[in-house]
Amino acid sequence: MSADTDAVKPSSASAPRAGSPVLKLEDVHKLFGDNHVLKGVDLTVDAHEVVVVIGASGSGKSTLMRTINLIEQVDDGRILLSGDDITEVRVDVDRVRARIGVVFQHFNLFPHMSVIDNVTLAARQVHKVPAAQARARGVELLTRFGLGEKVDTYPDQLSGGQQQRVAIVRAILTDPELLLLDEITSALDPMLVGEVLDLVRSLKDGGSTILMATHEMHFARSVADRVVFMHQGRILEEGPPEQIFGAPREAATQEFLARIMQR
Repeated sequence: MSADTDAVKPSSASAPRAGSPVLKLEDVHKLFGDNHVLKGVDLTVDAHEVVVVIGASGSGKSTLMRTINLIEQVDDGRILLSGDDITEVRVDVDRVRARIGVVFQHFNLFPHMSVIDNVTLAARQVHKVPAAQARARGVELLTRFGLGEKVDTYPDQLSGGQQQRVAIVRAILTDPELLLLDEITSALDPMLVGEVLDLVRSLKDGGSTILMATHEMHFARSVADRVVFMHQGRILEEGPPEQIFGAPREAATQEFLARIMQR
């Protein structure tokens, strides 16, 4: 790992060993009034593993992501991040979020800030990385992912695909322990989807630990180490992509895949 990368890594994060759990959910429940959205979810994501969550709209995928990043509090069960219970009552939410990189379908870039300022904001404000050091790392990553000429431009001067790539660079700048990607291509023109998914492939090749929800089934099949199928708030089936896509065991999985793969 380069000196620049080490310099922006959060001091609270320790490099997990391959095969050790970075994320563990134990019997997680989430309710919104009478709507029981997550119904006892158990899930483990190991270091350097890419786990892709699939399922119909309303199956609980986005709520799952939001509970992991503590946007929503669980009603029962617990979530462990590298062994730390992040659902414990006295947990420091900001410190937990500093350990997780998150990209949602909407880019959420600050329109009044340049690309490089968007990318380095958390490093400077949360992780207290010196501005020059954060900028150098930001420029390095933006250049690596084809945005070197956009460093000092503003979000409204970028295509949707470029804005999403900026959001991903922002999420990985501080080498988070876990990267959450929630339907990151849903708001993109189909012509722009490929460039964003290529970036995710490069993150996988670089050893990132990723939990990703997507409707891009062909991409899920090619990039996932493990695929998780959610149905009505539960994980109904999980396994390697060749099993889930080639020989799904559950009738609901078979029905979902038959429907979505025809699109």
